Amino acid sequence: MPYVDRQNRICGFLDIEENESSGRFLRRYFILDTKQGNLLWFMDNPQNLPKGAEKVGSLKLTYISKVSDATKLRPKAEFCFVINAGMRKFYLQANDQQDLVEWISLLNNATKITVPKPDEGQTTAETTQDVLGAMKQVSYKTEIIGGVPIITATQKGQNQLPYFLSRGVQDQAIKAGYCVKQGALMKNWKRRYFMLEENALSYYKSDLEREALRVIPLKEIHKVQECKQSDLMMRDNLFEMVTSSRTFYLQADSPEDMHSWIKAISGAIVAQRGPGRSANT
Repeated sequence: MPYVDRQNRICGFLDIEENESSGRFLRRYFILDTKQGNLLWFMDNPQNLPKGAEKVGSLKLTYISKVSDATKLRPKAEFCFVINAGMRKFYLQANDQQDLVEWISLLNNATKITVPKPDEGQTTAETTQDVLGAMKQVSYKTEIIGGVPIITATQKGQNQLPYFLSRGVQDQAIKAGYCVKQGALMKNWKRRYFMLEENALSYYKSDLEREALRVIPLKEIHKVQECKQSDLMMRDNLFEMVTSSRTFYLQADSPEDMHSWIKAISGAIVAQRGPGRSANT
């Protein structure tokens, strides 16, 4: 889902058909910067890329004439919409229907030519938050794990289970998806695929790997919460997981995904230990 970053820009992951009419969609991180009048996209969140990493593509908002639903134009591309910019059409895929509606509305609003009145002092941040707040209706699914309801946001893309989990393991997975993790020694940030099961949280190099880089038993996790040092680390959607040996710092792709992980891990701990011995979240 699109969210507002520290610089008051709309951000989020989308799939884009970079080569027109190729039918090949690639995962990119988009930044809608209304102040600079640009739509930019990167290989990943710039916070996770080397300093000075170049953008993959950009589009001036003044070139955009219309943004609309394209599911009928591209029936094979789920949650597809199109950006009309001069002679070029950019086809993109959202994560789900709600994500599709929000991006279309935000892009159309950003490209409207308006002349503010002299007494209008509303900031871009306030306007952006109002638009998002009015549309924010995230769909959730509730599962009963060990007698405890686990609530997770339902969205396509980064939360999909890898193909090998379908062989009997899928039923054991409470939640799975990508997060960015800080290293223990080098303190660098790397994107890893996490899988939460009944008794442990594991992470892999990617969703195609079969062997986990590490398995963290839930009994070793003491606390899961939104990171209080996120301002110092200059990272959005950051949460921390305190274990017996170290504190893991994890960055989700959106605020909804961050809260979803916190709820899912906390709920799994409650289900394993019982309400009287739950983690202090």
